[in-house]
Amino acid sequence: MGMFNRLHLIRQVDLFTLRLFLSAIEEQQTGRAAIRENIAASTATKRIQILEDISGIQLLERGPKGVVPSPAGEVLARYVRQIFDSLEDLRSEISSFTEGVRGELTIASARTIVVPFLARETGDYSREFPLVRLTLHDVENAQVVRQVAHGQADVGVFAAAYGLDLDGVDVTPYRRDRLVVVVPRDHLRSERTGVTFQDLLPEKLIAVTSLLGAFRAAAGRLEREFAPEYHVRSASVALSLVQAGLGVTVQPECLLTQEDLGSVAVLELAEPWAVRKIHIATARGRTPSPAAGAFLTQLLDRPSDHRGA
Repeated sequence: MGMFNRLHLIRQVDLFTLRLFLSAIEEQQTGRAAIRENIAASTATKRIQILEDISGIQLLERGPKGVVPSPAGEVLARYVRQIFDSLEDLRSEISSFTEGVRGELTIASARTIVVPFLARETGDYSREFPLVRLTLHDVENAQVVRQVAHGQADVGVFAAAYGLDLDGVDVTPYRRDRLVVVVPRDHLRSERTGVTFQDLLPEKLIAVTSLLGAFRAAAGRLEREFAPEYHVRSASVALSLVQAGLGVTVQPECLLTQEDLGSVAVLELAEPWAVRKIHIATARGRTPSPAAGAFLTQLLDRPSDHRGA
């Protein structure tokens, strides 16, 4: 690595890369930071490597369980947090010069999307537009689309699913993540890197409600019936059953914390439908309100390599 060059750092490093660096430290894993920031894992690794090259020193210490900041990384992280704190102060002072957007905004989304993605987005929006009264409905995936179509929500964020009725809504790609298989650490398959859905059929599969349609469709393509041993509504409940050794489950990778990864094994689900595409729904043919329009702009205003497809 070369010498630290302040001017080179200013010219070459963007704020997104700095935020990605902080996410890697907070998530303790570059892959999970990539999911959190909605960017390809390979691109995230490359961005952090470029940051290290420009800094002239190793910023992350990499090990089999993830990453931690090096002493130099701790220093950089401290200054980067100060930069983002200053940006927040700037936002607050600038917003005082205008009344900003007013009104009400109702968002509908499933919990598996709120927790990893929308919680931060809605927090940022509330600080940016404090005069908007914000309501968040935590509902099942299918209900998200129905609420938007029936005017009960202004914006819906949902995961594309087999058989989901999209009549009455306009759909825009937002993000993507992937479904993974979660098994106990002492499971016979825990040493493998990936499995197919056919591999899972003989298992005690703990099915989360939102994925039942995809499982039944996958079983149908194999000309098999799908009868799960356990059927639960919450991904966190499914995970706790796996930790208790009662079976295996499938859930979005973005929901797994570093602590979870210490108690279970995670395998790739080698199926085309394992890529979870997350979309935004708005009422078909209806112009969004100023409050809803500002929220949509926030969700979609990212560089092209961060967007879902």
